[in-house]
Amino acid sequence: MWGWLYDGHFFRLISTETSRPEVRSKPHPLAQSASQFTLPSRPASPRSRANMSSHPVSSSSFTPDHSPLAAHETGGLGGHPRGLTTLFFTEMWERFSYYGMRALLMLFMVKTAAEGGLAFDTKKAAAIYGTYTMSVYLLTILGGFIADNFIGARRAVLVGGIIIATGHFTMAFGSITTFYAGLVLIAVGTGLLKPNISTMVGSLYRPTDERRDAGFSIFYMGINIGAFLAPLVTGYLAQSEGWRAQLSAWGLNPANSWHWGFGAAGVGMTLGLVVYLLQRERLAHVGAAPAPEPDGSRPWGKLGLVALGSLALIAAMKASDTYPVIVYVLFALQIAAILFFAFRPDEDSKRMAAILVFFFAAEIFWAIFEQTGSSISLFADKLTHNVAFGQAFPSSWWQSVNSIWVILLAPVFAYLWIILGHKQPSSPMKFMLGLLFVSLSFVLMVPASKLTADGKVGPMWLVGLFFLQTIGEMLLSPVGLSTMTKLAPQRLLGLVMGIWFLAAALGNKLAGVLAGHFESTNADDLANFFLKQAIWGGVATLALLALVPWVKKLMGGVR
Repeated sequence: MWGWLYDGHFFRLISTETSRPEVRSKPHPLAQSASQFTLPSRPASPRSRANMSSHPVSSSSFTPDHSPLAAHETGGLGGHPRGLTTLFFTEMWERFSYYGMRALLMLFMVKTAAEGGLAFDTKKAAAIYGTYTMSVYLLTILGGFIADNFIGARRAVLVGGIIIATGHFTMAFGSITTFYAGLVLIAVGTGLLKPNISTMVGSLYRPTDERRDAGFSIFYMGINIGAFLAPLVTGYLAQSEGWRAQLSAWGLNPANSWHWGFGAAGVGMTLGLVVYLLQRERLAHVGAAPAPEPDGSRPWGKLGLVALGSLALIAAMKASDTYPVIVYVLFALQIAAILFFAFRPDEDSKRMAAILVFFFAAEIFWAIFEQTGSSISLFADKLTHNVAFGQAFPSSWWQSVNSIWVILLAPVFAYLWIILGHKQPSSPMKFMLGLLFVSLSFVLMVPASKLTADGKVGPMWLVGLFFLQTIGEMLLSPVGLSTMTKLAPQRLLGLVMGIWFLAAALGNKLAGVLAGHFESTNADDLANFFLKQAIWGGVATLALLALVPWVKKLMGGVR
């Protein structure tokens, strides 16, 4: 039996027949399989682990709770464990807070001081945005390790939620110091909460429990509801003329409306924490802190290595804002790693080479797709006629459109793969098609950009862009998680999943780097901005198409 799960960045089809995720992952994401596997880390993600010496991810993340209560409780909604409802609303409000703030972030940074913003230029704002979204993914690896080896998933979710809410409320104050502090707090808190709340959902069921797929589908709906509603609420508070007029009537500065939006995101997370605490007894049997080693020790040394490694990578990618050569070195190292493993004689090495090919393709995919909150957000704000049915709406509301398409298209793709069965495209071919559609989305923006020479363009251009990108997402992201779990040697599963989610993290950062070149004042330059990225995406698509037979051979029979 199968069920869909969207973790806020990743969308997955999950199986109830096994304790490991067999098929599927979103962009958005980016997080969480039926086996208690967590996303976006251990990243996602999102749409995530381990006591493996080679990677900061613990095997406990893949071991469902087999207690009688977890296996047989039926007192919740629809005969599900009562804890599912608790986690549903906690995650819904966490995603509300995350996407509510993210919908405003880029716009707030580029607005002038008179408009209540930070007056950053596009390049600086995009670099900050990319570093922030990358950090959210990378820190989930650390958050998963802390839960698996120190405090347990239940406490990690609570502590993470408190830190997230603190970060949002910090951003509600109008200073540059509180702005940066808020971003750091939200990234750290999300790293703790995001991977571990999904682990707890998995712990409510045994691997063979027939309610599992439906349970994750319910959980996924909570995520999508939060992601859909958040930009509508925070965008209204931050951008609408009606709310600004109300602030003026109260004798408050309407330019500070952005901070009301950030504050609303904090309220959302607080509501999630209230639900979590009031119903904590429903989760008393899952997510407990792990026992220490027989000698009473904890892996503090490994924790230090994981933390240092995560921070070092964040620092290195942040340095790429000043030294772009770092990005080229990164790509060169990836190609070298592919070739190194591909020409080794053992099967595991060849499969690792295939994994790295998928990594490279996913990185390019996310570099385009994750500009939703940066360059596409700016296009929506500056160059789109934001009117529907005769009613103007805030540009940040566009951030809800992807969630709408996900909800509409997910059943279509689920049905399609079932109907096609063994005739469906191979994993490398699905990756290639995913790259193709995300590249076509930017091709669509070329004529749209040309039309901006005559003024703002109609909203259907962005509707089409999100439609194409969501198709690409359905083709690539879900397949990624499935393929990683099938290709990875059991002893390296945590490492391989970390590699997969690292692709999302680096792709987010590259999206910020690319968005820094967005140009809204010259139609030809804007068209070239989208065209160049569409061409590079097309080159990657053709390269992967040519490599499909080779990659299938490297996969050693894994479809």
